[in-house]
Amino acid sequence: MKTRIISAAVGLVVAVVVLIFAHKWFFNLFMAALTVGALYELFRAVGLVRYTPECCACFGFAALDCLIGMVHRHNVLAVLNRELFLLLLGIALLVLYLKNHEKYNYSVPFTFLGMTVGVTFSFGCLLQMPTVFTEYGVFAVVLTLAGAWLADSGAYFAGTFFGKTKLCPVISPKKTVEGLIGGTVCNGVFLLIIAGVYNSLINKDVHVNLIAVFIAGMLCSVIGLVGDLGASVIKRQAGIKDYGNIMPGHGGIMDRFDSVLTVTPFMFWMFTSGLLVTMK
Repeated sequence: MKTRIISAAVGLVVAVVVLIFAHKWFFNLFMAALTVGALYELFRAVGLVRYTPECCACFGFAALDCLIGMVHRHNVLAVLNRELFLLLLGIALLVLYLKNHEKYNYSVPFTFLGMTVGVTFSFGCLLQMPTVFTEYGVFAVVLTLAGAWLADSGAYFAGTFFGKTKLCPVISPKKTVEGLIGGTVCNGVFLLIIAGVYNSLINKDVHVNLIAVFIAGMLCSVIGLVGDLGASVIKRQAGIKDYGNIMPGHGGIMDRFDSVLTVTPFMFWMFTSGLLVTMK
């Protein structure tokens, strides 16, 4: 428990520092490292790290996708974009497949492609928030991460005191239906409090739709659970307990960000649609 608390405290400090520089190049570098790290953990879990050229191609795509925003902010090399990088990644994986088709089947390049595009797209949504939502970008990032992470706290306490019905005993033995319900409601309340404090004390120049935030918080709990269970299935089938040990007591990047991967695109859409925040 002591190790978990220390790791969480260190992680919180890092998160605060990153958010302070959310509009700077540092945020791009951090997200690039986070994305590449998550991909490495996934590739290692499913036994793909032995294919070095394919891994390097995927890591290169992920890093470039995160870092290209730094270049665009200075209005140079605008021709470089995600679509071009994705095309190059697809060609690289196809060429490597043609070269090594006797060593592995089609599932390998498609697994590489699917994992890389999925993880990079999701983290890319988080990376774009400070740039796209210039008036409230940091708030968008905080609310998104809160939507993915705080549900666990509500689910833990609800499951501890009221949990009786197992939700999915094979995949995650400790999760209960009662915990899911409690976590869903609590997540809506948590996000409602964060949004209310932000709108009343920090930024009064925007209008936050508190009802929509509450609903989004509850939906984030369910959507995040899908990501959590999906990552857990991979661990079960791979025969591992954690994806890594970058945060002692908490596991690896994927152990901490599995729910973030599914929540982030949803919240990005909610903000983009103007359902959560509008300018006064």
